[in-house]
Amino acid sequence: MTQDNLTHDDLSAARALADAASAVKTQLGRIIVGQESVIEELLIALFSKGHCLLEGVPGLAKTLMISTLARTLSLDFSRVQFTPDLMPSDITGTEIIQENRDTGTREFRFLKGPLFANIVLADEINRTPPKTQAALLEAMQERQVTVGRIRHRLDNPFFVLATQNPLEQEGTYPLPEAQQDRFMFKVFVRYPGFQDEMEIARRTTGTSSEEITPVLDAAQILQLQDLVRKVPASDHVLRYALAVVRQTRVGEAGIPNHIKESLAWGAGPRAVQNLVLGGKARALLHGRTHVQTEDIKALALPVLRHRLQVNFAAASDGTTTDTVVARLLAETPEKESDLLRDERLKPIFAA
Repeated sequence: MTQDNLTHDDLSAARALADAASAVKTQLGRIIVGQESVIEELLIALFSKGHCLLEGVPGLAKTLMISTLARTLSLDFSRVQFTPDLMPSDITGTEIIQENRDTGTREFRFLKGPLFANIVLADEINRTPPKTQAALLEAMQERQVTVGRIRHRLDNPFFVLATQNPLEQEGTYPLPEAQQDRFMFKVFVRYPGFQDEMEIARRTTGTSSEEITPVLDAAQILQLQDLVRKVPASDHVLRYALAVVRQTRVGEAGIPNHIKESLAWGAGPRAVQNLVLGGKARALLHGRTHVQTEDIKALALPVLRHRLQVNFAAASDGTTTDTVVARLLAETPEKESDLLRDERLKPIFAA
């Protein structure tokens, strides 16, 4: 497939998206040092109408990165600090009884919670009980919350960014698999390199401050989200994405032996959807109007790492889901002719 699938206006919009993404990165760079891959994955998820789960130790500027992104995009931002005593109504909103001054009667009025924003930061989401974590499910999937019998639509664009701390697991509530699957990416925020950390020390211990200039507004982001869906993906790219994901499914025909030995369960169809959709957004960010296998390969780790579960024996040996995915990518041919000729993959394509 080529850019002939897109209209002239679409091509202009595609160039605008690449320019906008570059401008967003420039603005973020005034506040955030390094973390280029994290920022790119956040933008890909945003333009794909997805959500992100960020994991990293304290002090890596996860909260600052997200709030700065909201300012750069001129979007409403809401931060919720998840705690053990947080209730579902604390984030969705609640109904109160209020007197109507004109009629003198009392009536219910809905007070919106912090979920009614364009970008919602769910800080330390694993520190609140499952009842409150589940309140996010409907909002993330349906873009609405239900209070009583009334459904309240959330504003678009709607982007949930949840953080969790891999340390101090005492008193935490790990996210259930069904909720983790709602997140398009699980992004690891890692320690900065030496030069980046030196720049952080220089910036944050001085008196200088940087101003952020908004680059995009809500209406422009919605247009760009629609554009991502129009980007063509060839059958070869779809076949490659399917080959990677279907090899993770324990018990299916044709999966590698190391998968049988390492995984308790594999990824579902939502993983394929997110790989392809994220690949389309990544292609536009890199100035291309079609998806390549390199886009799928680049996003395989953030898409799959939270959708796989290593078994006890593999975990005891230090095997992680990233280890499994990296090996799958190394073994799966990218070239179309090699992919189709691979005897090991034929049972997977025939299933």
